[in-house]
Amino acid sequence: MSSEKNKHDKLRLHSRNKNREKYDISALTNSNPDLKNYIIPNKWGGESVDFSNPLAVKILNKALLNYYYGIKNWEFPDENLCPAIPGRADYIHHIADLLSENNFGRIPIGNKITCLDVGLGASCIYPIIGVTEYKWKFIGSDIDPKSIASAQNIIDSNSAINDKIECRLQKNSKNVFQGIISKEDEIELIICNPPFHASIEDAQKGSRRKIKNLSGKKEKHPELNFAGISNEIICEGGEYQFIQNMIKESKKFSKNCYWFSTLVSKQSNLKGIYKSLENIEAKQTRRIPMATGNKSSRIVAWTFLSKEEQKEWRETKWE
Repeated sequence: MSSEKNKHDKLRLHSRNKNREKYDISALTNSNPDLKNYIIPNKWGGESVDFSNPLAVKILNKALLNYYYGIKNWEFPDENLCPAIPGRADYIHHIADLLSENNFGRIPIGNKITCLDVGLGASCIYPIIGVTEYKWKFIGSDIDPKSIASAQNIIDSNSAINDKIECRLQKNSKNVFQGIISKEDEIELIICNPPFHASIEDAQKGSRRKIKNLSGKKEKHPELNFAGISNEIICEGGEYQFIQNMIKESKKFSKNCYWFSTLVSKQSNLKGIYKSLENIEAKQTRRIPMATGNKSSRIVAWTFLSKEEQKEWRETKWE
């Protein structure tokens, strides 16, 4: 296993992340004039966005997607998860690097690469970034028909992505891959940002902490706009159980996918995750450290393919 980055290192985004440096407020407000209403002075006398306001964060993200990724239409219900674009982009860049390790250091690009996003969400954010950065094809799965409909509307409204992403509804909420991956599917990458909380109480505690950190205010009943609706952020057993279910089910599709992966927010969950990956006899496992601002996280990836099978896959599909 690769080790976590030293805590003394500066927490930085991936080197290819378009938002590695501070935001260009002038360019972003030109891209989305509505953002001007949510610009506030920072403690150094410059300009910043009011990150404690969920609407401000959503408008900022619209500006980022427009300015950096060419996405003109990004509309979805305010009740749904509003993702932080830089952090989502980091996952895509790191998983692209993982694929490059199996391709002589070159990132495979184009529609020969298929990626499955488990938990597509109403915002369709991971496929948007993967398509615009690497021209990959995407499958997006979700258990919520409304989220699928919202994501499809975004896809249909943007010519840059409208023939690159397929939405698939997961009809059984207890399944992860069953009912989504067909026998014929060949998928290079599976990504997942699993529901983090085990209950609504945990979710509210998390929102209270976030609001206090951003604004210094204490809220007894915080809005969950930062976190999303219940099925986006809450599942029985929280993040740990979701990933355990994912690992168990991945064995059934061991030859359909090159790399399975998931975000793991809680470091304390890693020991049990590694034990489960050992039990199902994954051929390789990888841990990829990630950091956004003051928050550290990691990607855990695994494959069932032998070195010979990986070579055959690459030579058949990528070359």
